[in-house]
Amino acid sequence: MSLLSILVVEDDEGVQSLLRRLLTQEGHQVTVVGNGQDAIRVAQEIPVHVLLTDLKLPDIDGLAVLERILQIDSKVIGIVMTGYGSIDGAVRAMKAGAFDFLTKPFDNEAVAVVINKALEAHRRGLDVRGSRKSARVPYRAEQLVGTSEPILRVLDFVSKVADHDSTVLIQGESGTGKELVARMLHFNSIRKDRPFVPVNCGAIPENLLESELFGHEKGAFTGAAHTRIGRFELAHGGTIFLDEIGELSLGLQVKLLRVLQERSFERVGGTKTIDVDVRVVAATNQDLEQSVQQKRFRQDLYYRLNVIPITTPSLKERRSDIPQLVNHFMERLNRTKQTAITGCSPEAMTCLMGHHWPGNIRELENMIERLVVLKQSGTIEVSDLPERVFPRPAPSDQAEEQFIGFTDQGVSLSRELEQLEHRLIVGALRRANGITSKAAQLLQVNRTTLVEKLKRKGLATKAQSCLAF
Repeated sequence: MSLLSILVVEDDEGVQSLLRRLLTQEGHQVTVVGNGQDAIRVAQEIPVHVLLTDLKLPDIDGLAVLERILQIDSKVIGIVMTGYGSIDGAVRAMKAGAFDFLTKPFDNEAVAVVINKALEAHRRGLDVRGSRKSARVPYRAEQLVGTSEPILRVLDFVSKVADHDSTVLIQGESGTGKELVARMLHFNSIRKDRPFVPVNCGAIPENLLESELFGHEKGAFTGAAHTRIGRFELAHGGTIFLDEIGELSLGLQVKLLRVLQERSFERVGGTKTIDVDVRVVAATNQDLEQSVQQKRFRQDLYYRLNVIPITTPSLKERRSDIPQLVNHFMERLNRTKQTAITGCSPEAMTCLMGHHWPGNIRELENMIERLVVLKQSGTIEVSDLPERVFPRPAPSDQAEEQFIGFTDQGVSLSRELEQLEHRLIVGALRRANGITSKAAQLLQVNRTTLVEKLKRKGLATKAQSCLAF
């Protein structure tokens, strides 16, 4: 797990000591300064992943420090500390580009939760500036890479649904881009200038999730020294994205059901009813219908969430998009890692297209990053690929792969034949060690025929490489 370079801006020596101890115990590199000007100077001199700044500083406002450091590096994750715990302070922080905020005095657990969220955001490489800041950069349809029929269906769905406030349930395997679809729904809607607030329901401990969603009042529980607003309140006027919704406990499912029905709730320990105008987009990789049958998910909540359902396609359902995805990832990695990968050989691309990709787009992206980092320059060849991309299946596996399961809607003959052809070509190239002429002999076709098939599938350019950069 990667660790963070954290810049703490705090003039209280006691808080400085507490944060330095907590964060260094976790292995992070911590730099502590006592004013805003020193913070800006440090950010200009060393890489900073997370900025943890007090709202009130002896020289300049903490939000001004945040905005200046975001100008230096827009990927810095900003967390603002305030001793007031007011809604106004929290909203100002989010407007200025804060990822999260802490109310003082805070306990060790609260700090750990916020830093763990920042670590996850840094690991995923997201531009995690506050939701209002992010709303200024609309998500265009082109950001969902691909031109296959399944992807075109998703884009058509977004164009039809984005401007409506109906609740959307996004289902699909892990790594298929469910959060990207949620962001596209928001940033292409009339709510695009209001907050987009994501919550990973499976990543936050159950005993903290209720407070995270709905906030809490001062004194609601041990350590609740100040009032804190929750994610639903922060999302007022915008969209809240509830990822891994299937992980919610039954108790929280009841509370969420009420919010969906009445658009109101009470903070933990509070009695005042808070009304919110928020669109709910939920996502899951679980079969919620099965969870309902197993009494692990409330049926009434499922029906409330499943107003407009959409399923994100797995990568094996959109193999024809793989060259574009590889192109997209390689171009980005060449920029960020200062590498010079010029493309991918037709044989290597065929292997990538033939892989079953259980981890979907996330697995493909991670593999391309590995290949780019290790190769540094030149063309990716079959010999550069890990063995798992072209495994040798057991006879029983081969027989199972050839089985076609018919559904009530039937199957696409052309798609099944295309996938079978891919498997045969991949198998031949594997046995031929990537040599096209030998693979053609194994397939009992002319070498020119095999090369033409690769070209026809868009796996080679006039320069005889599958992708040009």
